[in-house]
Amino acid sequence: AFNLPIFRMFADPFNTAGLVIDPNMHMGFRFEVWDIKEHTRVTLNTPEELYDLLALIGAKSRYVIKRVFPKEGHKIPKDEPVAVISTEKLYEIAGEYVGKDDPVAIVRAQSGLPALGEVLEPFAFPHLVSGWMRGSHNGPIMPVPMHMANPTRFDGPPRVVALGWQISPEGKLVGPVDLFDDPAFDGARQKALEIAEYMRRHGPFEPHRLPMEDMEYTTLPGVLEKLKDRFEPVE
Repeated sequence: AFNLPIFRMFADPFNTAGLVIDPNMHMGFRFEVWDIKEHTRVTLNTPEELYDLLALIGAKSRYVIKRVFPKEGHKIPKDEPVAVISTEKLYEIAGEYVGKDDPVAIVRAQSGLPALGEVLEPFAFPHLVSGWMRGSHNGPIMPVPMHMANPTRFDGPPRVVALGWQISPEGKLVGPVDLFDDPAFDGARQKALEIAEYMRRHGPFEPHRLPMEDMEYTTLPGVLEKLKDRFEPVE
């Protein structure tokens, strides 16, 4: 769910102007990407390996951004993450569908990093994510304030909230501020509703329903097992 927005925050100059105009960001960032099927990882540098990064993270059901790090020369140590994202899949752990995967991302902002507005800007576009009903459907992610985080239509549409904290000189968290509680995101919410309506009209058909390879922990294998002896060769 966070591949696209995290990429835009830390690697897309059309989203994050600081990549162009802030000397502390101009060298780019390092992305740690996990292959959640093979349980391996690779670290890619941007902007040098931008196309390699996109080739992987565009396959959102397999390759996921786990951490983002500054590069050599940044005032933040290069081994100190500036963004961390949950990547675990419950069905990968349990071997069957046992509930929804609700991902979480923690992102640092300001002072040589994306400004707060650059962190929030990707969510002005309600991109499609996997989840929704029974974790088996594609739907638009809708940025909402906490009081709207009540997914009811088809257990959705998928929603994202953003809570912001300041860090005091004593190292204490001050907040949170409900960052999507802003009419500036009303357009994104309306667009998400339009996309949700369009996707729902597909019913059990792809692309609303996830592709076959992502359905292996649902009831679908049981259906195939029941029908396996009825399949015949096509002459």
